[in-house]
Amino acid sequence: MAVAAAAATLASGPSHQRRAGLGPWFCLTPMLGWLLLFVIVPTLMLLVVSFCERDALGRVIYNFNLQNYIRAFDWMWLKILGISVWYALLTTVICLVLGYPVAYFIGRSNERVRGLLIMLVMIPFWTSFLIRTYAWISILSQDGLLNAALMGARLTSAPIGFMYTPFAVVLGLVYNFLPFMILPIYTSVEKLDGSLIEAAYDLGARPARVFGQVILPLTQPGIAAGILLVFVPAIAMFAITTLMGGGTNPTIGEVIQNQFTKARNQPFGAALGVLLLIIFIFSLWLSTKFRRSEEE
Repeated sequence: MAVAAAAATLASGPSHQRRAGLGPWFCLTPMLGWLLLFVIVPTLMLLVVSFCERDALGRVIYNFNLQNYIRAFDWMWLKILGISVWYALLTTVICLVLGYPVAYFIGRSNERVRGLLIMLVMIPFWTSFLIRTYAWISILSQDGLLNAALMGARLTSAPIGFMYTPFAVVLGLVYNFLPFMILPIYTSVEKLDGSLIEAAYDLGARPARVFGQVILPLTQPGIAAGILLVFVPAIAMFAITTLMGGGTNPTIGEVIQNQFTKARNQPFGAALGVLLLIIFIFSLWLSTKFRRSEEE
């Protein structure tokens, strides 16, 4: 009887459950304050300004309408957005193709050398991306190192115009965003259970099938995270595209930056920024939905 009573008490749960105090919320206060001041409030300001107008002097007039959004869907701006998405997609694919083998090699390497290899991946972050971009400009310019090497090897008789081309833009984007693809995939590869791979080989699976049906599905969370970390900022990047593209094929980030500075049309720039934010949210939703469907 005593045992039965004790079992019934345990099954019913404790009579007094401990409630969480204010301590956890107090610890979250700095993060919530940071999100409020630097994410939520600027986003709301951007949304409000996007419905406004400007006067002849470039000052914001709070006369709310949809003219900025109607103008944003003009073919010229849609074409620029398409170029930006194309650059971002191409950068993401190249980073994935180059970054996955590197991340897999680091994740499956000896634990004693992993730290060194990760440090080599992180070395570009030790300097400003502007310095790295200007270094590539000096390499790709007509009197730069690359043309000097090609002409010295007699592969070309005249300097090649690498700068201010889509090639230079994509190269700069890939170089700066490649670590953002390697690190999330490395995290997933590091967690791989080696016994699953060995079991697949023991069952007679070939390397291609092991990779496609075992390794790749288990590393999909890292791939999805890497794609988001590369694709989303690559669309809005304007510094690299301006410096290495020369404005020949402007991107949406360059247009937004010019609207807030040179054109002094903050409402239209804010409208383009809101549309870009919607694209980011849609990309995040699509990635989350794909990941849940794969888990199910």
